[in-house]
Amino acid sequence: MPLIEATLVEGRSPEKIRALIAALHRAVQESVGADPDTIRVVVREVPATHWAAGDVTIAERRGT
Repeated sequence: MPLIEATLVEGRSPEKIRALIAALHRAVQESVGADPDTIRVVVREVPATHWAAGDVTIAERRGT
C-alpha cells in the first residue's frame, strides 16, 4: 500500500489541496502500477509561523 505524505505551508484552497491529492494519486498509480484502491495520500498543512529554514520562519520571510 503506497503512502504519500505532503507537507505544505497552510493557505491553499480546498480545491488546490484536492487537485494535489489527485495528481499525487495519479503519479503513484502510473509510476509504480499500484492498485488505485490501495494508495493513501496525507496532506499536512503547517502554519507559516511553525516552519523555519536557517532560523527564520516562513512568516518572517514573508513579513507577516
